[in-house]
Amino acid sequence: MLKREDNEMLTRVGPGTTMGAVFRRFWLPAMLARELPGPDCDPVRLRLLGEDLVAFRDTNGTVGVLHEHCPHRRASLFFGRNEECGLRCVYHGWKFDVNGNCVDMPSEPADSSFRHKIRQVAYPASEHGGFIWVYMGSDTPPAPPQFEWASLPADHRWQSKWIYDANYFQGLEAELDSVHTAFLHASRASDDLPENMAVAAQLWNQAKLVRLTVQSTDYGFYYGSRRELGDDKYYWRITQFLLPSFAIIPMPVWPISCRVYIPVDDTSSMVFHTSYNPTAPLTPAQVAALEGGEGPAPRLIPGTFMPELNRGNLYQLDRHVQRTRNFTGIRGVNNQDRAIVESMGPICDRSGEHLGTSDVAVIAARRRMLDLARQNGTARPIDPNAFNVRPVDIVTDRADLAAVMQLVAGGA
Repeated sequence: MLKREDNEMLTRVGPGTTMGAVFRRFWLPAMLARELPGPDCDPVRLRLLGEDLVAFRDTNGTVGVLHEHCPHRRASLFFGRNEECGLRCVYHGWKFDVNGNCVDMPSEPADSSFRHKIRQVAYPASEHGGFIWVYMGSDTPPAPPQFEWASLPADHRWQSKWIYDANYFQGLEAELDSVHTAFLHASRASDDLPENMAVAAQLWNQAKLVRLTVQSTDYGFYYGSRRELGDDKYYWRITQFLLPSFAIIPMPVWPISCRVYIPVDDTSSMVFHTSYNPTAPLTPAQVAALEGGEGPAPRLIPGTFMPELNRGNLYQLDRHVQRTRNFTGIRGVNNQDRAIVESMGPICDRSGEHLGTSDVAVIAARRRMLDLARQNGTARPIDPNAFNVRPVDIVTDRADLAAVMQLVAGGA
């Protein structure tokens, strides 16, 4: 159970909020790099942390992220002309560069200095690892986080993003819940799961009772879920939680997945997903499975970032399938997760919960985020190289906890 005032602090992310200030101290994925395919391409609208923005790639290929509404008469710069190293408002021709400087004001006299007094809000942008990242804080940006997947060749990873019709933290909590996999994703048909998850399912189905242990780190924490396999074996799944809202999910074979839940506003979020293999390019079969929407990422409605299976069509819930084939009657691992998370409402009322031993990692994440919020910006910066870590999925002899945690601490 979470007190109502703590739930408010945890979930409200707009300008002026405590948790919004936390997110504004981190580089955040804002777009897939391919959404801005080349110099002077079409600008793109986006909404982050309750702010309406527009992104564009200028003539030199540099990405700019500006507040959407022109400071003149508040027209949307989404309708602007992306030309000659700037985005020009079509209402009166005011033009802004990627740093928000007004570089042309043709509606004013040529000898006027007015344009030098005008500046549009602009946020620093960085392109790496297949994403365009934005820093929305008012201080000097830190170095971007150095995730392992961000340094890999493009053919070693597959990326997507999609809309989550719920507050960011609900989706993140599902990622940090290793126990639900043996229930929500249970199926009598092995081909309902992608290959890497099917291998894991053979193990987690042997023991649904899980013991959890959390280890705090500078970048967040990792936690181990331990299942007993017979008299002499443990099955460990060790998941990485990285601030502010990343999770790297363990699998016994490559590829594995990293996801981050970025608040669009208080009641919706955008998930940025990367499946990757640092040892080899993804195979055509692996890419086809990812694009098919049955695994960790959903199939999208063409031309949008809305999943095909969504609240509007009840995720194509089939009660006959639920009785005869899988636990939910919903196809696709991600669709199953999203249906349950979104069923909690746009912002879950956590004051009505009754948490158990399976919720240790969820509780730890809440405490870490709330502690960070209460520090009010005084927390020391995180070493960007600290994000270069891996999860672990392994069967061991009944080794002690320290040995397994040491394996994780070795990182990527």
